[in-house]
Amino acid sequence: MKPELKRYSAVVGTRTFTFETGTLAAQAGGAVTFGVEDSIVFAAATMGGVREGIDFFPLSVDFEERMYAGGKIPGSFFRREGRASTDSILVSRLTDRPLRPLFANGMRNEVQVIMYTFSADSINPLDILAINAASAAIMISDIPWAGPVGAVRVGRVNGEFVLNPTFEEMNASDLDLRIAGTKDAILMVECGASEIPEDVMVAALELGHQSMQPIIELQLKMQAEIGKPKREVAISTANEELQKKVFNSVDAKMNELLDKPLSKNEFYGGMDELQAAVVAELCVEGDTAAPSSKDVKSAFSEAEHKIVRERILSMGKRPDGRTPTEIRPIWCEVGLSPRAHGTGLFTRGETQVLSFATLGTLGEAQELDNLSPNKNKRYMHHYSFPPFSTGEVKMLRGQSRREVGHGALAERALEPVLPAEESFPYAIRVVSEALSSNGSTSMGSVCGSTLALMDAGVPIKAPVSGVAMGLITDATGRYKILTDIQGTEDHLGDMDFKVAGTAAGITALQMDIKISGLSTQMMKEALAQANIARMSIMEKMLEALPEARAELKPHAPRIITVKIPIDKIGALIGPGGKNIRALQEETHTKIDIQEDGTVYIASTDSVGAKIAEERVKGLTESVTIGNIYTGKVVRIEAFGAFVNLLPGMDGLVHISQLASERVNSVEDVCVLGDELTVMVTDVDPQGKIRLSRQAVLEGWSAEEAREKDARKSGPRPGGGGRSGGGDRNGSRGNDRGGPRSGGGDRGGNRR
Repeated sequence: MKPELKRYSAVVGTRTFTFETGTLAAQAGGAVTFGVEDSIVFAAATMGGVREGIDFFPLSVDFEERMYAGGKIPGSFFRREGRASTDSILVSRLTDRPLRPLFANGMRNEVQVIMYTFSADSINPLDILAINAASAAIMISDIPWAGPVGAVRVGRVNGEFVLNPTFEEMNASDLDLRIAGTKDAILMVECGASEIPEDVMVAALELGHQSMQPIIELQLKMQAEIGKPKREVAISTANEELQKKVFNSVDAKMNELLDKPLSKNEFYGGMDELQAAVVAELCVEGDTAAPSSKDVKSAFSEAEHKIVRERILSMGKRPDGRTPTEIRPIWCEVGLSPRAHGTGLFTRGETQVLSFATLGTLGEAQELDNLSPNKNKRYMHHYSFPPFSTGEVKMLRGQSRREVGHGALAERALEPVLPAEESFPYAIRVVSEALSSNGSTSMGSVCGSTLALMDAGVPIKAPVSGVAMGLITDATGRYKILTDIQGTEDHLGDMDFKVAGTAAGITALQMDIKISGLSTQMMKEALAQANIARMSIMEKMLEALPEARAELKPHAPRIITVKIPIDKIGALIGPGGKNIRALQEETHTKIDIQEDGTVYIASTDSVGAKIAEERVKGLTESVTIGNIYTGKVVRIEAFGAFVNLLPGMDGLVHISQLASERVNSVEDVCVLGDELTVMVTDVDPQGKIRLSRQAVLEGWSAEEAREKDARKSGPRPGGGGRSGGGDRNGSRGNDRGGPRSGGGDRGGNRR
């Protein structure tokens, strides 16, 4: 018997969103679909047991983009979905971040959340649907969790906020804010914006948190009506007596260590020595009552967490000696690579990022094979985090989710300031290499990439700087917002809030928290503090390079734009691409042709680019009677010479029109490859072109040239024009009827 389908709907803004459950994936812990109009995402949440020996919470969240949802077959060789796409990875990260903080501290059961796309209408984005579907699946499952979570997207079109905008509305929006939270607080923020002021951003955050409430209430209703009883799980708890003993043992020594400013190596080295000493003190070999070294190390980590945080809250003193609002020393350089099109080195404290910018033709833009309506991406930012950046030794693998996420964040931060494609027709790739890491290499990538683009001569609208903000709280309500957090403060703190933007406003936000939520007041303070820091960082950046270079580097391609009629595109490309390939090889250029007839010619050779430009422009021209052209002789027959006037356009100079005096043989005047200056005397309805060199030599007018040519050579020969078919007739006539006019005339008459 078919089980009963349960449906729950809520209106968010002006649109209806619906959860459905009860008929699919019955063996999962909880399974739902969530959709709006024809876009639907499925989510299943399942909990397993505890793996022996693990000391962390094994949560995995995976979003699988299925191409069948949009009626598409994957473009890969195997024609099936392979490794996760960049979009899938970003949605997985986006979903994981608000779910994770709401699981109990000390939980060790394996939890897995898997999401599939069931239907994609290319109208509604899928990422927000995935977060809500995942939350609802956990809520109705047997998995203990402190949810639910709601998520919405906020756009802004013509100065007005729009809730859960469509792709089309997003194209007109200057804000793309994705926000997730609980009933009381915000948990996750991911945002791209076109220089949005801080007060507008706060208003958008408040609207987003308010607007997600119907989705949260709907999930609570689902849990009450159809939710499974929550399973009992073992929570790993600390030995309070051991924690107290370890704390008392290290308190004074740790405070003494922290009283002096510490570099990363000094901090971790000092902590390692203290930990080794307390382990040796408490873990007595042969004493069966002694605690294990693992438990002592765990208690030491808790003591470190407590002492460092308390010093920040009560004394305003951070591990490296800075105040809460102080930024680490900054220095920058540009132009480090003589061959790269642009480079920018950004160093802040012990964090260092070197960014490389590369310019290419629009044909080198990334083609996208996904469920969004966007087919390509002109600007690409890639981020690399090698193990040596943290002084570690690891195997080099493919890109991690973290690297994909950091690259996307920097890409989002810089995209709003890039010049329009029409004025700067380049594909742009920036690669940020994290050479040294002690906190917020992602924001270092934003700063280094800004310098690299400016060094490359990309006319960005304004420089972008970024900073990572942190947060320390306690149970009494005390909190401190930290500017420019380092690795220790990220690890021991409650928030990593990345803010990037120009002097005019914010271009990107990303917030991850470890506590159960953040108030809008805290976010308002963090944004205001970040603004001051960003402006200070930008001053240091602009000392290295005040503005974008006026010229591209010598090794960067120069791109010339030419517009041709759409009906000329085929002629430029040629059969099987023959013409365009030959032109590129001859002129050492790269040519991209757009569907609207825009042609981009790229080359580091100005001479070759100019030749290619003239050739392409020639396609837009048509020969005019009376005009004078200089062209190459491309073919010789007994009755005359064919001269190339424009690409694809040849005309015939009859032997009688080659000179003022009688010519016995065409070769007496010209050979293949010679250049002749000629006048167009006639163009027939079939497009065949008649030329005269004599008219140029004697200075005839167009009318005179036409009349004299007609009298002198009689009826038109079969040769001339584009096809050359009549030329052969003219040639045969010439063989039979005389050296000059007669044969050609008879050939033309027969035709």
